[in-house]
Amino acid sequence: MKSCKATKIEAVLSIDSKGQILLPKELREKAGLKAGDRLVAISGCDEKGEICCLILVKAEMLDEEIKSVISPLLKEMVS
Repeated sequence: MKSCKATKIEAVLSIDSKGQILLPKELREKAGLKAGDRLVAISGCDEKGEICCLILVKAEMLDEEIKSVISPLLKEMVS
């Protein structure tokens, strides 16, 4: 299984009037995403239980070892 070694801000996304998010072409190409690919949205909550962050993960990476991918990302984002 692949793991992430670094995190950085890749793009600022907007939500349109239909509630849809557009991933910029450069980001889709860099991530190897194409029409029909599936992403999983993982949320982080604050102390009130309100969602404060979303992480997108390629669906094929989602398995029993997902914590090994997500945990380092969250630690780096918080520090």
